[in-house]
Order: sequence, then C-alpha cells, then structure tokens
Amino acid sequence: MPTGLTKDAGWQIGVSRTLPHPPTAVWDFISSPEGIALWLGPGADLTPERGAPYRTAAGVTGEVRGYRPGDRIRVTHGTTTVQVALTPAPPAPPATPAADGARTILRFHQERLASAEEREQQRAHWQGVMDRVAAALDRR
Repeated sequence: MPTGLTKDAGWQIGVSRTLPHPPTAVWDFISSPEGIALWLGPGADLTPERGAPYRTAAGVTGEVRGYRPGDRIRVTHGTTTVQVALTPAPPAPPATPAADGARTILRFHQERLASAEEREQQRAHWQGVMDRVAAALDRR
C-alpha cells in the first residue's frame, strides 16, 4: 500500500512540530478565534461540543466530532476530517528559548483525502499552517 493510504480512512497526511511553549499556552492559542482562523480558516467559530456545526468565510462547512480541552479538537472539514492535537514534550535543555524549558508537540492530521496529489498539496498546506502558528506563538 502506498505511503499515506490507509485501509479505512483513505489518503491522510500528518504534520507535527515541537514548539518551545508550554501546553497551556499552545492550547489557549490554538483554540482561540485567532488560532482557529489559522488552522481551520477565517470565519470559523467552533462551539466546543460534539455535533456543533461551523462554516468558514470561504464557505467550507463541517461539524465538531471531538473536543477535549487541553488535548485535541477533531472536526469534519468538507469531505475530510481534521484533527489538531498537542502533547507535552520532554523539557528543553537549559540553553533553549523556552524560559521554563516547557515544550509542546503540536500535530495536525487530515484524513479522507481524495488522492496522493491532494495528500501532497495538504502536506504543504499544513506545513505552512504550522509555520504561521509557531510564528504567532513566538510573538506572544
């Protein structure tokens, strides 16, 4: 089976990065209106309960499939499913930018993609989203 193709969820892509920020700071940002606009799309307003619908300014619709504060958000997004999740990372060495050494692994995952080509397009998309989220967190 080709890389990225699953038996049950079609094509999928995941992007992760360890950020030099504590989990609470990453969660507070990623679940805020500014953070949601970066990863889900401008205009998206998520109600943190299963089944709650949303719509982006671009007209993409979906619903909340899971919302575990401090842990993950899972939503449908058009015909795909997107999940953002975070976990604490091992403490940073003393000479790193995180003042208290706290770090977080942030992951974006998208499944039910239509093809290998869409998977590659979404890889670039999520890498760009990760760059924007990291930059926004660094400015705080």
